[in-house]
Amino acid sequence: MSYRKTLKLVCGLAGGSAALVFAAAAADSRGLFGDLRGGEAGRWSRLSALRAAQPAWTPANHTPSPTGHSWDFNWDKRDPSSLTNGKKKESSTEDPSSEQDNGKPKATRNILLIRHSQYNLSGLSDKERILTPLGREQAELTGSRLAALGIKYDVLIHSSMSRATETANIISKHLEEVDLVSCDLLREGAPIEPVPPVTHWKPDAQYHEDGARIEAAFRRYIHRADTKQKEDSYEIIVCHANVIRYFVCRALQFPPEGWLRMGLNNGSITWLTIRPSGRVALRTLGDSGFMPPDKLTRT
Repeated sequence: MSYRKTLKLVCGLAGGSAALVFAAAAADSRGLFGDLRGGEAGRWSRLSALRAAQPAWTPANHTPSPTGHSWDFNWDKRDPSSLTNGKKKESSTEDPSSEQDNGKPKATRNILLIRHSQYNLSGLSDKERILTPLGREQAELTGSRLAALGIKYDVLIHSSMSRATETANIISKHLEEVDLVSCDLLREGAPIEPVPPVTHWKPDAQYHEDGARIEAAFRRYIHRADTKQKEDSYEIIVCHANVIRYFVCRALQFPPEGWLRMGLNNGSITWLTIRPSGRVALRTLGDSGFMPPDKLTRT
């Protein structure tokens, strides 16, 4: 094999396997590539620089270490195995697992969390913090996107704050026969002190009150299906960025204090799927790709 072809082969593979580079260097030191004269010998000696640039690779230093925290299948306190009373059956003919099997959820819940659209930040009260003209456009785009998915939605729940209520009303015009339900628990607030801490936002007095309320909202709306539910459901919740981010952390069993590490655009869609087994999947986080770039905001 000629020098140029050999060098091309070695350099082409060096990025993927340091072992090949070291093998080539060893072969060169033993004269297996033959005698190289003049400039070729000098160029080939530069292989040592390439070899030095290759970090040592072992499975030990490239394999992620598990955190040690296993998935809690009873995170919503609705695991059928935890709801059995443990009483011994009197009749030996009864299947001891029949009661538990009959009490298992069968349906999957799909929860689409929508952040409200852009609103008037200069408003002094909630009633004055209504959607801007751009915010109303964003709500129309979100409504169109939800309708285009071709899904039959079961309910549209929204925060009782003005900006969320207005966003929900606009979205509902794009969806057929979907009931609107207002809920005070979904109002914006400070769920838990974020880690790492931030200096520009410290609502210390709100954490205790808001955190309990937002946690109550999570327990009310984010859980596996009831045993009486036979078909998969699709529910829309229009609320706020802090609430949505906290819900995502709690549902995925991530540290809830990490909620502020995520960002959500106005009118974006976050989709959680909760299986009957208690498994939770995040299908989308803050999806706003259906909006033109000039319509995107995070206020």
